[in-house]
Amino acid sequence: MKSLLITLLCFTGLIAQAQNPFNSTLKKQLDSVMILDQKYRDTLTWLMTPDKVTAITKSLGISSSQAINYYSKLQKNIDSANTVFVEAIFNRYGYPGKSLVGDSTSEAAWYVIQHSKKIDNYIPVIKKAAEAHELTFRLYAMLLDRYLMNNNQEQVYGSQMSMRTLKATQKNEWIVWPIKDPKRVNALRKKAGFKDTVEDNAANLDVKYKVIRLDEIVM
Repeated sequence: MKSLLITLLCFTGLIAQAQNPFNSTLKKQLDSVMILDQKYRDTLTWLMTPDKVTAITKSLGISSSQAINYYSKLQKNIDSANTVFVEAIFNRYGYPGKSLVGDSTSEAAWYVIQHSKKIDNYIPVIKKAAEAHELTFRLYAMLLDRYLMNNNQEQVYGSQMSMRTLKATQKNEWIVWPIKDPKRVNALRKKAGFKDTVEDNAANLDVKYKVIRLDEIVM
């Protein structure tokens, strides 16, 4: 009886181990991908800020537009390589989510896809991961909004901003991309896991929120 119990306990341990697909090697690889994904993005953000761009361009001895093109090209090359790597992971494992690489690393593939031209291809994969709790649902919501904006459709959660020309003023300005249901957007945001309202999110990005329709934008 004792030997049978020991055998069962060992067998149970083997099952538990088999049911835990955590992949430490893949986690390390994706952590490196995450670092590369952000490598030049802070610099590009600084180049959009007048008081910081002068210092950067002086140190490089080039104009701001040349600096933007320079760093954009470097980041674009990284993004392309990251996308190829993540696509290979999708083909082998599906989405590398929380159970495979841990909570924080589960975001890595999402960052790569949102910075790629492959959102249309992989949004179903990311939706499935979010619905299975392998990825924070809020991240899927943000990607869905970006997908809709890229296809000139109304977004759902109000997470996306864009520099656009409005027909009424014929001027370029930063706007919150048109929202499908402005009256319910904050309730939808809360349900999806956003901690702030659409108004507060816009204000944090120095954008004044106002309801805009698609037909008010020059496409």
